[in-house]
Amino acid sequence: MKKKMLVIGMMSLLLCGCGKIPKLENGEEAIITFKNDEKISVNDFYNEIKNSFGLQTLVSMIDKYIYEKEFEDITKEANDYAEAYIKQLRANYDSEEALLQVIQNYYGHQTIESYKNSLYLNYLQSEAIEKYVIDNITEDELKKYYENDVYPNMTISHILITPEVKDDMSEDDKKKAEETAKKKAQNIIEELNKAKKDNKDIKETFSNLAKENSEDTSTKDKGGDLGEINIGSLSNKYDELIKGAFKLEDGSYSTEVITTELGYHVILKTKTGEKKSYDDSLESMKENIATNKLDNNQSLMIEAIKHYRDKYDLDIIDSEMDSQYGKYMNNLINSAKQNSTN
Repeated sequence: MKKKMLVIGMMSLLLCGCGKIPKLENGEEAIITFKNDEKISVNDFYNEIKNSFGLQTLVSMIDKYIYEKEFEDITKEANDYAEAYIKQLRANYDSEEALLQVIQNYYGHQTIESYKNSLYLNYLQSEAIEKYVIDNITEDELKKYYENDVYPNMTISHILITPEVKDDMSEDDKKKAEETAKKKAQNIIEELNKAKKDNKDIKETFSNLAKENSEDTSTKDKGGDLGEINIGSLSNKYDELIKGAFKLEDGSYSTEVITTELGYHVILKTKTGEKKSYDDSLESMKENIATNKLDNNQSLMIEAIKHYRDKYDLDIIDSEMDSQYGKYMNNLINSAKQNSTN
């Protein structure tokens, strides 16, 4: 699965009242003293910070402990990712001070190291969530996906017509540009229909039309040839072409325009290869199903996070922090459920 960083909203809840508080090593010793012998104690400091950003810090510490236990084998991979990300960020700024300012202003971290640690933890959390979802995929889901969504490799050519749309155009002008491009693609289909009726070589006709009309500069001189492709061979912008080609016989072309975010396409399928076996498709199917599930059901992320925390029977000794954590989890679960139903 392509790594995607899962951002879970953190909330700080201001609570007051008495309750059980863990004993600090330093007890009531001062963390700050003043010349009149007054002081701010470690306990005062602890009680202050736990009601401002203590919950977020606590949750991060909990998850770091759990994920490093559960996924010890990828901690180096996660750390390498975080370091590489920071290195890439550094390359965009003239100084360490400029980078730090961006991290403070846009990412809410006071140090570069703190931001790097959050990237490290997010990487581990993404792996944890993905594994949880994959482990709960049923055999019926896998068989259904294999039947409906696993395609054989296919050799495909395409003609791309791109609408001449500009940002400063009015909505009416944009719509007209879209209609003009789609009409051009439809005219190409009509020319193919005529060639077929006249018993002309469709592959040669398609190749000539691609060279004359296609706006895909990387393939037009090759008659629109995309080669042997499948889902995932190119960007997901081409997935609709794969799905459309699957419905065609070898040597036939699309009689309807295929629309993608790239523009309007006419395709020709010249060869169908063998479909991968179920066993050979298993890993990619699991990843794709998990991705689809997470895209459509945010509550699964929370379910996964809760699963790992429950596994370790965590007990928050500080009663105020425990109360904050309980409310935080309830709000998170309710928010995820609401987003998933919208």
